[in-house]
Amino acid sequence: MRVLVAPDSFKGTLDAARVAWAVRRGWLSVRPEDEVRSLPLADGGEGSLEVLAAALEGSTLETVPLVHGPDGRPVDAQWLASPDGTAVVELARSSGLPLMSRLDPLGAHTLGLGEVMRAAARDPRTRRLVVALGGSASTDGGTGALRALGVSLLDAEGSRLPLGGGALEDLAQVDTSELVELPPVTCLVDVAAPLLGPTGAAAIFGPQKGAGTQEVERLDAGLAHLAEVLDARALASLPGSGAAGGTAFGLAAVLGAQVELGSARLAELSGLERALGEADLVITGEGSFDAQSLGGKVVGEVLARARRLGVPAAVLAGRVPEPELVPEVRTVSLVKKAGSEISALAEPERWAFVAAAALAREWHV
Repeated sequence: MRVLVAPDSFKGTLDAARVAWAVRRGWLSVRPEDEVRSLPLADGGEGSLEVLAAALEGSTLETVPLVHGPDGRPVDAQWLASPDGTAVVELARSSGLPLMSRLDPLGAHTLGLGEVMRAAARDPRTRRLVVALGGSASTDGGTGALRALGVSLLDAEGSRLPLGGGALEDLAQVDTSELVELPPVTCLVDVAAPLLGPTGAAAIFGPQKGAGTQEVERLDAGLAHLAEVLDARALASLPGSGAAGGTAFGLAAVLGAQVELGSARLAELSGLERALGEADLVITGEGSFDAQSLGGKVVGEVLARARRLGVPAAVLAGRVPEPELVPEVRTVSLVKKAGSEISALAEPERWAFVAAAALAREWHV
């Protein structure tokens, strides 16, 4: 039997590669004669670069040393060069929340992201640029990245604005005359949030970046002002434009970037369709399998493609609040196997192994 293990990460506990490793080992502990292939996946957020580096034969990770981190301190970042000319940049590598020494919701920025994009675009191999957005430390509408790409953001006196979303309220003019030449840009997003309002970038994601109520209001107003100055109010309501503190919006408005749900595009780039065509069963998984899983997440993407190709599917997840969500799909909960959420979180790799072994015992072709 040919088994494909194609999970997302279990956010906060295991990355996708470790999930796949544990599930593969668990299955083979019961059915050692089976052929089990691992294909870790991502949805455009953190971990996308590792997933693609493992999936794309002939791709290379290129280091860009000493770019500006989200708080201004230097960090070494990477981008992925693939053989077909696609350069993949992951925001979290240069401008991610874990890179902050302390939270700074008004001052954090995406300057480093733009520096990595500029380096990738300058490489002669690059024909298109894919930017995986997710895990950002800032709510600056991507203005830091745009500055690194040659865009000037000016106040009413013609002076450059300080970096960070807190300065956007003073924006008077956006000068793109020095914008560097770029190949076509696609933004991969892992959320469908618009730019503004109660479901927007500042309101939903600002608090986890340290923003209190007043700061959320200020950041939301700044993003609204940015949309007005750019004459791009229509783009502000685009699903996903609020991703990464509005970075998707900024890159779409100024660079003409396309905004796509990352799960579908990364599944394509990773060769999921071909791998499914060679499988008798696919096992996918994530931290919590619920209704949201079917709306643009990795698990939903895997299940939809498996259904279309007639490949049986199973889901291993930390939590499975609705076991009958997709009746034809077998589900296994790590929390249920471990006996409690605390136990499952304490040893997620162990319980992923146990869950996979249990599934292998119960599976009948």
